[in-house]
Amino acid sequence: MTEPRPPQSWTQLLSRYREPDVSRSIFELLITAVPFAALWALMWAALSVGYWLCLLLALPAACFLMRLFMIQHDCGHGACFGRRSTNDWVGRTIGVVTLTPYGFWRRAHAAHHANAGNLDHRGMGDIITLTRNEYVAMPRGRRVAYRLYRSPLVMFGLIPTYLFVLHYRFPFGAMRTGIQPWLSTMGTNTAIAGLAWLMIWLVGLGPFLLVQGPIVVVSGTIAVWFF
Repeated sequence: MTEPRPPQSWTQLLSRYREPDVSRSIFELLITAVPFAALWALMWAALSVGYWLCLLLALPAACFLMRLFMIQHDCGHGACFGRRSTNDWVGRTIGVVTLTPYGFWRRAHAAHHANAGNLDHRGMGDIITLTRNEYVAMPRGRRVAYRLYRSPLVMFGLIPTYLFVLHYRFPFGAMRTGIQPWLSTMGTNTAIAGLAWLMIWLVGLGPFLLVQGPIVVVSGTIAVWFF
């Protein structure tokens, strides 16, 4: 009778997942970016049929855009490719499509991971959350504003669009951390402007807004709900 092997630790069980699988990363990127581009083109073509069909296609397109954001997130953790620089450049490129400046977002997200659950270090990469005592101590007007901010309509309706369309364009809250967030943001903004100009030149301003608008709104809502 053979003796049973001792149980493996979680570190041993998960060790084979520690190093990035480059071929899998490229595969996941392709099966996300290509369907997204195809759905975008289908939405544009659907405008000649009816806007209802374009809006119907916006949901799967937004899901693929959200998946691109998840790959960008994994690049920020160095999980997709072996070299840090490759992760960073893939993340920066995806950030042009997701409207998310990679360097600025990565720094805020790292602060979120470092301080999650620490009430003394809130506010960087987080949704504003107050303790009961902090809420009670605020004036009535600020309590009302906080409740509106945390309401589903605002949290999953207005805030996602504001976050990805406006907030990420100007990282005023990161001024104290140096020039890097501004370089990341302005570089991404320039690339976004160039891509938008190209798409408007190809399909026209109106069709571009009718297609891209609902994708950004829906994908932003999914992103805020997920993260």
